[in-house]
Amino acid sequence: MAAAETAQSWHEIVLQTLKRNDIRLVPYVPDRVLTPLIRNLHADPFFNVFATAREEEAVGILSGAWMGGMRGAMLMQTSGFATLANVLASLVVPSQIPLIMFVSERGTLGEFNLGQSLVCRTMRPVLDSLAMEHHTCTRLDEFEFIADRSIKQAITTQAPVALILSPLLTGGKTFDK
Repeated sequence: MAAAETAQSWHEIVLQTLKRNDIRLVPYVPDRVLTPLIRNLHADPFFNVFATAREEEAVGILSGAWMGGMRGAMLMQTSGFATLANVLASLVVPSQIPLIMFVSERGTLGEFNLGQSLVCRTMRPVLDSLAMEHHTCTRLDEFEFIADRSIKQAITTQAPVALILSPLLTGGKTFDK
C-alpha cells in the first residue's frame, strides 16, 4: 500500500497555483498571516516579490505590469482593502485589468480590533457594488480549485478577482495576551 500523501498547506497551494498560471510579480503589504507565503515566495527565484508601502501602490504596479504584458498578484490584509475603492472603480474595473488579490481576512472569528471588524463587514458589499468576482476560501480541500479557476477566469475575462483567505483556512492571526 502506498504511503498517504501529505496535504499541502494553504500557502504552498498559493505558490504552486501562481507558478502554474505564470504569475511572477507579487507585491504585498506585510501581514502576519501571510508571512509563510511571503517567505516562500521570496525564497523561490521564479518570483519577483517585494513589499509596498500601501495597497494602492501594489495595484498601480500590477496595473502597469499587466499593460506591459506581465501577470501579477497582490497580497494584503482586510484592513488595507478600505483604501482601494477609488483605484478599483477608476482604474482596475474600467481598464479591464485582471487584478488578482489574495486578502487575509481579519475582523471576524474573535477579532479584538473594531476597525478590522468594520472593514471586514464592508469589504464584500464594496466588491459586489463594483461587480468584482470574489470568493471566501475556508476549506483546504477546495482551495486549489477555487484559486486556480479564479485566476484563469480573471485573466481570460480581464476582470479582477479577490480571494479572501478566511481564518478557517489560514488559522488567522493569533491574539496573544
